Amino acid sequence: MPSLISHLSRPEQRELFDDLNYLNLQEIRFFCKKHSIPYSIWVETKDGQRTKTKDTDRKSVVLGRVRHFLKTGRVLEATCFAADVVRLIGPPKKLTAQHRLYYGWYDKKNKDMINLLRRLTGGEFRNGAIARILAREFWTNGKAPTFAEFARAWTEANKKGLWPHPEAAWLTDRARNQAGSDWKAKRERKAKAVLKIIGEIPPGR
Repeated sequence: MPSLISHLSRPEQRELFDDLNYLNLQEIRFFCKKHSIPYSIWVETKDGQRTKTKDTDRKSVVLGRVRHFLKTGRVLEATCFAADVVRLIGPPKKLTAQHRLYYGWYDKKNKDMINLLRRLTGGEFRNGAIARILAREFWTNGKAPTFAEFARAWTEANKKGLWPHPEAAWLTDRARNQAGSDWKAKRERKAKAVLKIIGEIPPGR
């Protein structure tokens, strides 16, 4: 299928793709529902079936699907974690460094799990965006790491930090000294312009 934004000039297309970052999740999901672009996470079951979870993809992942759809008219498939990395029954009470971190096990309220990760990172581990992003990267790649492997990976990722993550528009603008007192109005202006363009695309395209 052809590009759905071919009527825009190259600079206009670049601006559109950049300004998609200013959309909030509600605005993004409204567009996704209209065009059947998935944003929920699915898991594979042992019998080869697939089931939808209550979790949703990160904003960057969903925006990647939106950009692909606008460029090609094609909808990418939903994220689906392989059965080998999924455990929907909770972890054992006593976790060790050699237990694996499966999807369905990570729980910020599990004190034993958090304490284990803190011990494995010399007290540095914090539940936050880095931990969640890293875990999903492992599962997306079909691997359930041991807690020791996850702790090492978290330590390296924590040194590097989260950036660049342009989909976090306010944080990006703040880092560029472009998040003044009028930022909310700026976001709304950019979002309105983006929604006007993509809102003209009819369903079924």
